Amino acid sequence: MLQIFEDKAQISKVAAELFVKTAQEAVQQHGRFTVALTGGSSPVQLYNLLAESPYKEQVPWQQTHIFWGDERWVPLTDDKSNAKMAMDTLLSKVPVPKAQIYPMWADTEPEAFAQQYEGTLQQHFGQQAPQFDLILLGMGDDGHTASLFPGTEVLQEKDSWVKAYYLEPQSMYRITLTAPLINRAKTICFLTFGSNKAPALFEVLEGERNPEKFPSQLIQPQNGEVIWFVDEAAASKLSRSK
Repeated sequence: MLQIFEDKAQISKVAAELFVKTAQEAVQQHGRFTVALTGGSSPVQLYNLLAESPYKEQVPWQQTHIFWGDERWVPLTDDKSNAKMAMDTLLSKVPVPKAQIYPMWADTEPEAFAQQYEGTLQQHFGQQAPQFDLILLGMGDDGHTASLFPGTEVLQEKDSWVKAYYLEPQSMYRITLTAPLINRAKTICFLTFGSNKAPALFEVLEGERNPEKFPSQLIQPQNGEVIWFVDEAAASKLSRSK
């Protein structure tokens, strides 16, 4: 589903409403809400909203479990850390139990931690197939999402839920949920803003299928839904925005 809005402020408000609604429904249905957050600049305004009234009081934080879709392999004190950004803008301001926050970093080797994070997911979901209630995603102007970058081996992953790998163009390790795990989610929400995203968004949604070049095309939920919240600038090349 594609929804086009005037600007980032409108998208952030609608995304906050979706976050609240999904959280409340998840707790009503099975007693907890499991969400994977995204990093970058796209969700900052959303996180600020969720940390304030009226949204702050509407989210069942005591039953909320926070994971991440991906991370740069940097300490939690590093300004490049997605977890640090989320802590600064949201998680330090709401009553979510610290034991229910699972950042993608530890003082160990990234590949070993990826296996550890997968074990954490297995413990959380038990014998059930892992299914997040909500996964928030952004999309880069190269069509990547999470740490699923064009031309990387992780795009071919079929079995693992979490992978770590060295991303040569950035000279750093990244850790990411894999496409098969993301596609199990009940709701996947892309937040996409700006004219610089317009060419890639067109290719992802209306171009030929080429996930090696535009990895966001890999996101096709099995039994859930994918929602694209985009602004007019990002949607400017889409035929359906005309």
